[in-house]
Amino acid sequence: MPFLINEFFECDNSACRLRFPGAAGHPRWNRCPVCRSRIHLVATMENNTEGNKHIDIQQPWQVEALLDNIRSAWNVGSIFRTSDGTGVQKLYLCGITPSPENTKVSKTALGSEVNVPWEKFNNGVHLASLLKTKGYVLWALEDLSIAQPLFQIKFDWINSPIVIIVGNEVSGVDPGIIEICDKVISIPMLGKKQSYNVAVAFGIAVSFLLYRQSVSHGSLNIFPST
Repeated sequence: MPFLINEFFECDNSACRLRFPGAAGHPRWNRCPVCRSRIHLVATMENNTEGNKHIDIQQPWQVEALLDNIRSAWNVGSIFRTSDGTGVQKLYLCGITPSPENTKVSKTALGSEVNVPWEKFNNGVHLASLLKTKGYVLWALEDLSIAQPLFQIKFDWINSPIVIIVGNEVSGVDPGIIEICDKVISIPMLGKKQSYNVAVAFGIAVSFLLYRQSVSHGSLNIFPST
């Protein structure tokens, strides 16, 4: 079973004392990256690079995602990694959404882009229409007046594959896609800002839906009895 040895260093300069990680096998740090003083090794830790599976899936998890004109490669890479972790089966990269061929995407995805199938499409509205004709249920993640709160969603189509749609960081999901969606969902917030970062919002949504669809059998209870 492969392991990665992580090392942690601390700066010898008492006025700095920067503490930071490094990975064994990579070029070793010889100086503090902040003040350039000498450093010393303070801790090591082994990580299992194969990861651990902690979730017991009760029902098939049928979710894909459509990324509509995401402009940030970092956000796309983060969504790839979240998709790998939550078992999202495929990503559709539409409009200006960068693909893993962009080095910024692959750098953030950390190899998850190899595990998650993806396709590139120029027109998200056309793709959404095509997916709907194939029997997919389309749910747009967007803060609109018609949106249903994520935590109150009932799974009317629990046996149908769902496509979660997230949109541009500024403009949101294309209105043409919104028109043909089966649901628009939003994430309740307590702060003054009206929305999360798109990659963060995607992670919240798919993690909660994974729990609701495949673990809690669609129960509205936070901790349902089993």
